[in-house]
Amino acid sequence: MSSQQITLWLQGLFLFALVWTIGSTINAEGRKKFDSFYRNLLMGMDDDHPRPKSVKLTKNNIFPERGSVYDFYFHKQASGQWNMWMEYITKEEQIITPGTKISEVIVPTMETARQTFFLKTYVDHEIPMLFVGPTGTGKSAITNSFLIQLPKAKYTPNFINFSARTTANQTQDIIMSKLDRRRKGLFGPSAGKKAIVFVDDLNMPAKEVYGAQPPIELLRQWIDHGHWYDKKDTSRLDIVDVLFVSAMGPPGGGRNDITGRFTRHLNIVSISAFDDDILTKIFSSIVDWHFSKGFEASFLRLGKMLVHATMNIYKLAVENFLPTPSKSHYVFNLRDFSRVVRGVLLCPHTHLQDGEKLIRLWIHEVYRVFYDRLIDEADREVFFNMVKTTTSDCFKQSVDKVLSHLSPTGKISDENIRSLFFGDYFKPSSDVKIYDEITDLKKLTSVMEYYLEEFNNISKAPMSLVMFKFAIEHISRICRVLKQDNGHLLLVGIGGSGRQSATKLGTFMNTYELFMIEITKFYTTHDWREDIKKVMLQSGVSNKSTVFLFCDNQIRDESFVEDINMLLNTGDVPNIFAADEKADIVEKMQSAARTEGRRIEATPLAMYNFFIERVKKNLHIVLAMSPIGDAFRNRLRMFPSLINCCTIDWFQRWPTDALEMVANKFLEDVKLEDEVRKSVVSMCKYFQESVRELSASYYNILRRYNYVTPTSYLELILTFKTLLNSKRHEVDMMRNRYLVGLQKLDFAASQVAVMQKELTALQPQLIQTSAETEKMMVHIEKETAEVDAKKELVAADEQEANEAAAVAQGIKEECEGDLAEAMPALEAALSALDTLNPSDISLVKSMQNPPGPVKLVMESICVMKGIKPERKPDPSGSGKMIEDYWGSSKKVLGDLKFLESLKTYDKDNIPPAVMKRIRERFINHPDFQPAVIKNVSSACEGLCKWVRAMEVYDRVAKVVAPKRERLREAEGLLDIQMQKLNTKRAELKELMDRLQALNDEFEEMNNRKKELEDNIEICSQKLIRAEKLISGLGGEKDRWTEAASQLGVRYTDLTGDVLLSSGTVAYLGAFTVDYRLECQQKWLTLCKEEKIPCSNDFSLSNTLGDPVKIRAWQIAGLPIDSFSIDNGIIVSNSRRWALMIDPQGQANKWVKNMEKGNKLSVIKLSDTNYVRALENAIQFGTPVLLENIGEELDAFLEPVLLKTTFKQQGVEYMRLGENIIEFSRDFKLYITTRLRNPHYLPEIAVKVCLVNFMITPLGLQDQLLGIVAAKEKPDLEEKKNKLIVESAANKKQLKEIEDKILEVLSKSEGNILEDETAIKILSSSKELSEEISEKQEIATVTEMEIDATRLGYKPVAVHSATVFFCISDLANIEPMYQYSLIWFINLYVQSLANSRKSDLLEERIENIIDHFTISIYNNVCRSLFEKDKLLFSLLLTIGIMKGKGEVDDEVWRFLLTGGVALDNPYPNPAPEWLTDKSWAELVRASSLENLHGLMDHVELNVWKWKRIYDSARPHEEQFPDEWSLVTGLDRMVILRCLRPDKIIPATQQFITENMGRIYIEPPTFDLAGSYNDSNCCAPLIFVLSPGADPMAGLLKFAEDLGMENIQTISLGQGQGPIAAKMINQAIVDGTWVVLQNCHLATSWMPALEKICEEVIVPENTHLKFRLWLTSYPSEMFPVSILQNGIKMTNEPPKGLRANLLRSYLNDPVSDPTFFNSCEKKEIWQKLLFGLCFFHALVQERRNFGPLGWNIPYEFNESDLRISMRQIQMFLNEYKETPFEALTYLTGECNYGGRVTDDKDRRLLLSLLSIVYCKELETEENYKLSPGGEYYIPPCETYQSYIDYLRSLPITTHPEVFGLHENADITKDNQETNLLFNGILLTLPRQAGGSGKSPQETVEELAQDILSKLPQDFDLEMVMEKYPVRYEESMNTVLRQELIRFNRLTEVVRSSLINLGKAIKGLVLMSSELEDVFNSMLVGKVPVMWAAKSYPSLKPLGSYVSDLLMRLVFFQVGYYSLPRTFAHE
Repeated sequence: MSSQQITLWLQGLFLFALVWTIGSTINAEGRKKFDSFYRNLLMGMDDDHPRPKSVKLTKNNIFPERGSVYDFYFHKQASGQWNMWMEYITKEEQIITPGTKISEVIVPTMETARQTFFLKTYVDHEIPMLFVGPTGTGKSAITNSFLIQLPKAKYTPNFINFSARTTANQTQDIIMSKLDRRRKGLFGPSAGKKAIVFVDDLNMPAKEVYGAQPPIELLRQWIDHGHWYDKKDTSRLDIVDVLFVSAMGPPGGGRNDITGRFTRHLNIVSISAFDDDILTKIFSSIVDWHFSKGFEASFLRLGKMLVHATMNIYKLAVENFLPTPSKSHYVFNLRDFSRVVRGVLLCPHTHLQDGEKLIRLWIHEVYRVFYDRLIDEADREVFFNMVKTTTSDCFKQSVDKVLSHLSPTGKISDENIRSLFFGDYFKPSSDVKIYDEITDLKKLTSVMEYYLEEFNNISKAPMSLVMFKFAIEHISRICRVLKQDNGHLLLVGIGGSGRQSATKLGTFMNTYELFMIEITKFYTTHDWREDIKKVMLQSGVSNKSTVFLFCDNQIRDESFVEDINMLLNTGDVPNIFAADEKADIVEKMQSAARTEGRRIEATPLAMYNFFIERVKKNLHIVLAMSPIGDAFRNRLRMFPSLINCCTIDWFQRWPTDALEMVANKFLEDVKLEDEVRKSVVSMCKYFQESVRELSASYYNILRRYNYVTPTSYLELILTFKTLLNSKRHEVDMMRNRYLVGLQKLDFAASQVAVMQKELTALQPQLIQTSAETEKMMVHIEKETAEVDAKKELVAADEQEANEAAAVAQGIKEECEGDLAEAMPALEAALSALDTLNPSDISLVKSMQNPPGPVKLVMESICVMKGIKPERKPDPSGSGKMIEDYWGSSKKVLGDLKFLESLKTYDKDNIPPAVMKRIRERFINHPDFQPAVIKNVSSACEGLCKWVRAMEVYDRVAKVVAPKRERLREAEGLLDIQMQKLNTKRAELKELMDRLQALNDEFEEMNNRKKELEDNIEICSQKLIRAEKLISGLGGEKDRWTEAASQLGVRYTDLTGDVLLSSGTVAYLGAFTVDYRLECQQKWLTLCKEEKIPCSNDFSLSNTLGDPVKIRAWQIAGLPIDSFSIDNGIIVSNSRRWALMIDPQGQANKWVKNMEKGNKLSVIKLSDTNYVRALENAIQFGTPVLLENIGEELDAFLEPVLLKTTFKQQGVEYMRLGENIIEFSRDFKLYITTRLRNPHYLPEIAVKVCLVNFMITPLGLQDQLLGIVAAKEKPDLEEKKNKLIVESAANKKQLKEIEDKILEVLSKSEGNILEDETAIKILSSSKELSEEISEKQEIATVTEMEIDATRLGYKPVAVHSATVFFCISDLANIEPMYQYSLIWFINLYVQSLANSRKSDLLEERIENIIDHFTISIYNNVCRSLFEKDKLLFSLLLTIGIMKGKGEVDDEVWRFLLTGGVALDNPYPNPAPEWLTDKSWAELVRASSLENLHGLMDHVELNVWKWKRIYDSARPHEEQFPDEWSLVTGLDRMVILRCLRPDKIIPATQQFITENMGRIYIEPPTFDLAGSYNDSNCCAPLIFVLSPGADPMAGLLKFAEDLGMENIQTISLGQGQGPIAAKMINQAIVDGTWVVLQNCHLATSWMPALEKICEEVIVPENTHLKFRLWLTSYPSEMFPVSILQNGIKMTNEPPKGLRANLLRSYLNDPVSDPTFFNSCEKKEIWQKLLFGLCFFHALVQERRNFGPLGWNIPYEFNESDLRISMRQIQMFLNEYKETPFEALTYLTGECNYGGRVTDDKDRRLLLSLLSIVYCKELETEENYKLSPGGEYYIPPCETYQSYIDYLRSLPITTHPEVFGLHENADITKDNQETNLLFNGILLTLPRQAGGSGKSPQETVEELAQDILSKLPQDFDLEMVMEKYPVRYEESMNTVLRQELIRFNRLTEVVRSSLINLGKAIKGLVLMSSELEDVFNSMLVGKVPVMWAAKSYPSLKPLGSYVSDLLMRLVFFQVGYYSLPRTFAHE
């Protein structure tokens, strides 16, 4: 190369390098400016910076003219040339290969070329680099693909994704995991390689307290020094051969600025957001590539339009939908753009042929990507219009035309687009699922229902969903995303909106597997990691498409979200697999790659990447989150991938069509008339809406949360359905029983007359019948004799006949015996013939030369048949003729009937000749044996058998014949004899018959007679019974008739009543009384309007209550007011388990008593074994009470709450954690919480039935009345309780009896009068019921008497209940002011016992009330801070007066608030002294009832009122004219308007007048008193305030009690278990334990609560044991300890008098030995008093703010104590009083030691000189203040001092402190505001007038401050004007001050500007900005400002004005007077 070429190259490279280093960090706007500046500079046109002569640049050497300097790179070729970036890309790279996945396509553009160029350059030269650019510009994608394509032999890439929760440790682990150890302390990639670490989202990690980001600091250390340290043993680890590449989004939102110390190492390349051309190019190339695959040509044109349209929508969305704090997910980036395009590409060319369909598809896709996340109507409307205009602008088509089929009118609205569906699930049966348009919505619904049914068939947890359109839309959206690779969803909606069900169904429709984690009680991060591995392996190794559904209530730890974030982003969680697991994966993936035929390198890295690729393909993450609270917003801020990588679907409120459809679907099988059904459905919808509004007002006024979700709606409908059916059935049954009963009664009555008639008719019949019977008898006797004679004759004849018969029989038997022998043979022969068939015969016939035996047989046959043989010559050749039978045989055989002839052979008449021949020739022939013949022929065997049988038969027959002859003769004889006999027999029979007939007749007559007798008997019986029945139940008749008709009406009204009841049960449980009643009233009215039949006086207890059950509940402790009864009904009727908000423990007590007999198990979530207890209860069906839960419920309980069971072999099971247990239907679960106002998020609220069990005034009154009556009249109360139980039992029994009567009546069949037992039961029941009714009447009378006596005491109960509600409101002021009902009732009982007795009821009541009120006052006061004591007295006074109706609420509200400020039309009459605020209040006050005309009077008599205004004690002045008569609150209102600073003394006066002086003199701190009130199980709690340290007093007190052994421990980290040990020991030993600073150990508080509840119980606790706790007020302090413990505050009291009193009443002064311990008694007591006075003075001066002390010091008791002891010591040791020494010790050391300000020290010594002086010693009654009220009393007894102190005024005049009397005004005004604000906290809020949202308020405030902030100071100008010189040393200070102020104003300005933008959504709201927002909303100075500010305690308003004034001071300073500051 020539030197010239080298110079040219170097020049070019330098110019290029300058652009991409200095000029590379700026954004697109900046680049334009830089471009022109740089070109000017190079061309030498910049006059300020002319070009050096030595530079030789020509046009050719510098950048080409066209384009900007950023568009070229320097190509080292020839003498160097400038090329466009696009030329850096090769042609191959520009072509998209056909098989590529759309999600992996990277379209080369100028940006990608640049990125790749710099990556290559910097990686080659090992320079760390950083890409900065907005999301979606491909930073990560391009870098990833670049790194993956690097040669594997040389580089190993390592990818890290940072998120807000990434820690330095994680970062180090991830990097180290890819490095090998080369030698000790040296790590790097395997030898010869380089590792490249790519960190994405570098600036995400959250900043720690000091503003650093630990992961970045770690990376900085490595890049700075090349090493870091081992985390275990901190040894140094050197890192070599590792290169660093990173990318990040621009700071803002959740992303932070990163430190310059890190960026200085990095070459930064900023990537600007793609401009339109590039975007168009990218997406057009993708779309063209897709449309070139088989689409029509026209689509290429449409493709361009499509990209253009999408771009348009994208840009509009970014402009219009800004991420304001409530819409923080409105963040759009290019990924959304590509999602639209990818969605369009899902539809293949086979199904996309017409352009309009493409437009529809495009509309569907932009809707899915952008629209589904929009959260309100307005935004949706805006979007619809965007789509509308874009469609017509870009596609030149109107939406109305393209979508015309969706709207009947042809006008398309946003609502119609809901019906546009595309999906691939429409044909469940097809194999290939095609993404296509779905037009048939009816069929779509049925397809969805089909899927649902299929799902339910195979699922263990079937879902009953209604497929309304809303659900189908969401399911369709879910399916669409699951279909795409990398398709992840973020479903946002409140709990119960159907997110999970939709996902489950969507997953099933895609035949994917659903994976959810199961949270158990002990689910840890380790379990989570295992689950994540499981799901990764399932999708990566097993290659199953998996949907991982993850809900935000499963987030046990934010690190879960961190991992999800990683999975979304990279498909991997770093370092999740251990080495062995990883090896296993690699191995499995190798075989997978082989089966798929993929060519992948066999390296572990490549295999792992293949695994991750499969995970990305198969794993779909669906996140279900709730937008309520800040968690959602914070997570989106911390984990940007939740938005970037997910398609967002916002589940809004169900639309009305959904509500309607659901209701219709579920109610279709309920019997209702059509009209009514319609109304019921619309009522259901109205309930849902109205409760939503009610919840909003509930929150605004009472700050209580309640959520309404679709689940509550389903709950309503299902409750309605079940209750309606059960109630209808119940009412119907009852009614029928009454009707049947009545029927039977009517029947009985009608029967009486009939029966009377019958009786009369029967009598004569009976007489007649008797006579006839007698006659009959005689006749019969005669006939009988005749018959007997005849009988004898016949008997003789019979004898003869029998003998003859015997003879004949003998002969017969003989014959048959002989025949018996022949018969079997014969049978056998015949059967042998049967076996032959013609074919056998023809076989024999066909023999030519038959064997001998055959011939023999055939011969015998011929002989038998008498057939002659043929004569033939002898074949043996003897020459004789022989007889040959064969020929004849053949003939015989030839006869067709041959066998037949044998069977019918006449065997009885065989000729003897034949027989003889047979016997001689054949029978004994050896061959003529069947056995022999069988061998030759089976046919012949049968014939042989036959012949032989014939022979046998013949032989027998010859013998039998003669015998047969004889038999015939004998039989003939017998016949003759029988004929004779028969004749005689016939005669006899005739006689017998006659006799029988007579007998029958007789029998019949007898029966008739008997029957008549019976009938008469029965009739009389029935009459008696009927009488009984009618007289017995006749009384019931009217009642039953009434009841039946009532029930009829009720049956009709059930529809409405049950509807309202279901509404109450489903929705209103969580509300307080007033809300519930108001809502029910509204509903009832509407019900009537809708014409739904319902009762006029609907009440829950009438509809669903069972009086007997309710009585039982009340006996078990359910308060008796109707609200509590309703609660009981809600609990017992709700389909969900009840969660009872039960701060007073009422519900807890009730459940425990009610279920006591049913083996109730009581558990807490903190119990170790609660799972076991629960499982057992579920199996055995026993009740469980889960108490004291917080705001979270263990996810483990989910299946129990949802009652998710499944059946196997007909048995119900439930899955609990890992176990499957049998589920018993008897199981019941009750849950209670002690929190007063818990906030249950919808996730929990939908699973339980929230019931508000806060006690009501009525319920409490009744309890208190019961107690007072029991104590005052124990016998009466006992009697009453007995009566209550008895009458409950009686009523129950009566009810049972009536039921029994009705049952018997309805069950008896037929005629009731015939049922003896039924009648018996009835009459005995009736008697019993009468008896009971009598008892009941007596009882009722007694009860009334008792009640009358009890009611006498009602005033006590009413008063006390009022007091309780005053106390319970205090908790709103400080979390520590919590008092339990039990504590309250104990005090109440003590008052009853200790108050003065009296026989006069009035007087006694008065005594109780007085004693109790004071006792409450004292007890509560000791636990209140000073600031709240007067407040409590006022609340108590007002509360009690309100109870008596003496307070007008309007006046009271006005006094507190001054009315609602509106514009005041009346001009101020005296602006010179009357402020506008006061005047405006006076105007508003005039509208109050008693103050009409006030403003007119003031206007006319200004000077009279000025007197009041100017007075030092206006509250004691008389008001002018008629206003002097105004008293009480009205007077205070006027005072408030004129002189609000004197409200405190006026309040004291008001309380004194109404309640007595004692109520404004709170008791002084009294440890002994508190101790006496305590017991061993009640902890004593010191509520700390700054400067209070109760320890010294406590130790002294312990010493006095002789309690030697006290163990104290200050709680903090790790101290809990030690404290627990101490307590366990002390319980046994009976010592004291003091736990200090409980507020520092909030995490251990639940454990402490458990100890207090379960360990410190009376049975195991030593009586002397006490637990003392100290704590600052804290929300986390356990409520149960507060409620049951004894609380004390120990603050310096308010006011001089109280302060002095306290010093005198407390140790050591109160100790007589100490008080009298000095020899010089007089001066000692004087000095002692003086010192106490001085102590009170310095403490009280603090109230005056800077007027009192410049710096408020915490002077406390110990200062006083040590100074006292010094006085005592000095007086005892010195003769003279050493004033100087005392002054020094007290003023400079004890008190002065705290004082830092010299002015304050001067003041302190001056104050001390008032008391430490000679005059004190010499003068009598030495005056301590100008007025003379305060002096040193003469030396007398201790008591005389106390009396003197008590006589001092309560409020102290400022002059006592040496201040001007106006000094009080600010202090008093502050106190007044404090008082009023405190009281307002205890009252329900009134909805404010101006409805500004917090956002608007803050925005206005920010604008206001910004407009007033001046410009920053110009420091250079200041330096010139005030140079730093030795003589002018102050200039240095000036400069430094200004630098500091500049820093402060910069922070203020930037934070306010950004806050304004964040509120508008122009930038993301970061956590710092959110803090600024929240601070400004409550008027605090934001932390961010305070960090850079001068110290200030002012609230925001004053702070800003103060800051502005300081700034103005400097501006005036350095712009005008040259020396102001220097000589200040």
